Amino acid sequence: MPLRCGGNLCASKIADAQAAYDSANSMWPAFLAGANFVLHAAGWLEAGLAMCYEKFVMDGDQLGAFHTLARGIALDDNGFALEAFREIGPGRHYLGSAHTLANYQSAFYDFELADNNSFEQWSAEGGRDLLQRANRRWKSLLEAYQPPPLDPARDEALREYVTRRKRAMPD
Repeated sequence: MPLRCGGNLCASKIADAQAAYDSANSMWPAFLAGANFVLHAAGWLEAGLAMCYEKFVMDGDQLGAFHTLARGIALDDNGFALEAFREIGPGRHYLGSAHTLANYQSAFYDFELADNNSFEQWSAEGGRDLLQRANRRWKSLLEAYQPPPLDPARDEALREYVTRRKRAMPD
């Protein structure tokens, strides 16, 4: 049976650690319950009274990880990695195995907003925290946005409808 839930809900007033904790603690139950559709999954602040673009892209990054996790574990030959066990054997690491090299790029979710560099590299690149990186990200997304094609006649009909409805309602 389809299940619709709320998720990433938070009471924080800004995109801070409380916002992250609140959102994660409300998203996990929806995810673990097997929700098929999650409302309010990105951008919520102050119990839904506010939103911000930084939190929106931060939540989107987290939702990518949930999406990857929801796919589950592959129960095929590649998922079991038996060839890697045969190649490397017990008591050694698998970082250089053919299996690891073939799967490394797609085996986990790579958070777009995370900075996994050393402190020195992070400092040299401007020392931006997650909120600053999220700010740059949403602005970049908005700048690169390309509206989907819309038939000019349909666009005109929609605009006329909106104009008509606005005139029919008190301001």
